[in-house]
Amino acid sequence: MGTLTPEMMKLVWLSLVVVLLIIELITVGLTTIWFAAGSAAAFLVSLAGLGIVWQIGVFLIVSIVLFVFTRPWAMKYVNKNREKTNYEGMIGKTVKVTQRISNLDQTGKAVYDGQEWTARSREDHLVIEEGSQAEVVKIEGVKLIVREKEEK
Repeated sequence: MGTLTPEMMKLVWLSLVVVLLIIELITVGLTTIWFAAGSAAAFLVSLAGLGIVWQIGVFLIVSIVLFVFTRPWAMKYVNKNREKTNYEGMIGKTVKVTQRISNLDQTGKAVYDGQEWTARSREDHLVIEEGSQAEVVKIEGVKLIVREKEEK
């Protein structure tokens, strides 16, 4: 197992293409697609009979060029409606208070989109009663910080 034969290198590049594409399919975040393309290009170079230095060079050049020139476009257009995290989209949303929110008593729960969260009032002296609606103003750890929503 001293040196890699040309046949082994073909298998290495092809395996790398498959593994990177599987990772891309699992993550769906445009994380490895450029390197999968670089591996595919290196595989083609290995099929042409060029040496390992050429194969590695083509892998690096194709991967870097695709990454540098297509990633900004991909992040702008492919993921344009993607929220940074699930919870950041909750800010400004209305929640239903399911347990009286009192910062002084350390109590309070609210439900948003079927999930129950620990909730605290934005202002320590304000109590928000069970059954009322509140607006999420920020999130601290696993707690919603809310203010009572005025009825219109």
